[in-house]
Amino acid sequence: MKRIILYSLFILSSLTISAQDITVQAEYPSVVVAGQQFTVEWTVNSGGGEFSAPSFEGFYKLMEPQTSYSSNTQIINGKMSHQTSYSYVYYLQAVKEGKFTIAPAVFTLKNKTYASDSMRIEVINNNTPRQNVEAGSDIFLNFSLNRKEVYLGEHIVATVKIYTRVNLSGINEIKYPPFTGFLKVDLETPPLTSLKQENVNGTNYGTGIIQQFLLYPQVTGEITIDPVQISVLVQQKVGQDNSFFGDFFNNYQTIPKAVISQAVKINVRQLPGIKPDDFSGVVGKLDLNATVSKDSVNVNDAVNFRVTISGNGNLKLAAVPELKLPPDVEIYDPKISDEIRNGINGSSGQKTFEYLLIPRHYGDFTIPPVSYSYFNTSKGQYERLTTDEFHFHARKGTEQNTEITVYGGVSKEDVKYVGKDIRFIKSDPGRLLKSSNILLSGRSFYTAYASALFVFLLVLFIRREHIRRNADLNAVRNRKAGKVAVKRLHEASKCLNHGQIDRFYEEILKAIWGYLSDKLNIPVSELTRNNAVNALTEKGIDEVKIKNLTDILDNCEYARFAPAASGTEAAAVYEGASEFIRSVENSIG
Repeated sequence: MKRIILYSLFILSSLTISAQDITVQAEYPSVVVAGQQFTVEWTVNSGGGEFSAPSFEGFYKLMEPQTSYSSNTQIINGKMSHQTSYSYVYYLQAVKEGKFTIAPAVFTLKNKTYASDSMRIEVINNNTPRQNVEAGSDIFLNFSLNRKEVYLGEHIVATVKIYTRVNLSGINEIKYPPFTGFLKVDLETPPLTSLKQENVNGTNYGTGIIQQFLLYPQVTGEITIDPVQISVLVQQKVGQDNSFFGDFFNNYQTIPKAVISQAVKINVRQLPGIKPDDFSGVVGKLDLNATVSKDSVNVNDAVNFRVTISGNGNLKLAAVPELKLPPDVEIYDPKISDEIRNGINGSSGQKTFEYLLIPRHYGDFTIPPVSYSYFNTSKGQYERLTTDEFHFHARKGTEQNTEITVYGGVSKEDVKYVGKDIRFIKSDPGRLLKSSNILLSGRSFYTAYASALFVFLLVLFIRREHIRRNADLNAVRNRKAGKVAVKRLHEASKCLNHGQIDRFYEEILKAIWGYLSDKLNIPVSELTRNNAVNALTEKGIDEVKIKNLTDILDNCEYARFAPAASGTEAAAVYEGASEFIRSVENSIG
């Protein structure tokens, strides 16, 4: 009797659930302060479907969503009601001021979609100067330029520097602005492994340079460079402080925190004066030099003419010098090579243009002086550099040919050839014999024909089968997942042998996440630890192997921000990753 009652209650519960309307409700703040961290939450009163969050354009997503589940069953006056809710919480940070609209979230169940309302959030200024807020905070980011007013094409040194009074376990992500209107060159910056002490307005901070750039403005006017955004991992103490034992028994957790720099403005001035016709586009300080390889050659032999510019400035943008040569000298496009060094003082070095000149007639030839103009930033004006004039002589050559004569002293359009146009190799037809064998009359011909036809059909069948197998890209990725993962593990092994521990862990993570994406047919952009574990469980992978996987991922993520990790631990991680991939290959195939 009890079983019948329970079965009836289950049917009533199912009818109640199926009859209720599915809703997707959003909860969020309508007004936040620039730089503030906040949460948005969607609640769905049904499970078994797929939840898709919108893109958070205008905001910085700090971490992947946290999901929770709740269920409640009530019987009032003999009527049963059952409520189920799934919550999806996202942690965001406001980046810049303005009014933003976040598109609805979508929940899909049984080919039907249910959407929430749009979220409208206003980001306001806190009415406090940005620099004062930064100087009083525990952690802030400074994006600075060494100059705020430059000429068009003149270099600027940009520095991204972090200031902190809290313990950091690493930098999770860096987002640089697009630097629209600039040519950007990355400067070699040492990795940030330790911080230096620096006093800012009476407060001591640990500071370190994250990255430096050279920027060459390509447009004039006032240009605003958007802020730099980074996500750092902050160590926070959990629980009450134990003053007797110090930090030994205290627990810490690592949480992500977004840090945003201020936007910077720069004024780019137009180059004054009238731009010369031979302006090279270089802004800086240049020298010009030219050499010719020979002063006497045979007709149709090559002469190398080399033009070298050296100095400092935006040498990468230096234009090709223009040569004005007589029509009897054939000129080819120059071979361009450079030796440019980039540093905080700008770009310096040299750029070489090597021309190949071929005289087609004998006589004396002149290479006129080459002019090359640039803008001298120290003087604030254009300057023109000029090479010397060069001469070389083309001889007739030593080859004797009585039937072909080249007349010198005239342009190449007037060159005439004297002699026969066609010379036969052999004028005697030779002895011709009539063959009595006809190819089509032999049995071997038909055998060869049948064999060729069979081979053709076989190749055609194999080709079509190959095309059919490769048509399904997901299946191809699934088949090749193991081989690709082995290659990445081999690269990680090389890093381990060379003592590159940080890069080793990055390669291990690439191998595992790439393998899971290919094997489980989940795009990398949608692949998370939760859906990977769920997919492996559905494929029949036992919990022990999944637990080993999560341990490997945790070790790799921790070791990326813990340089003290030993080679023995890294070797154990490598063996664990290899064993996991082998076991999944044997289980799934």
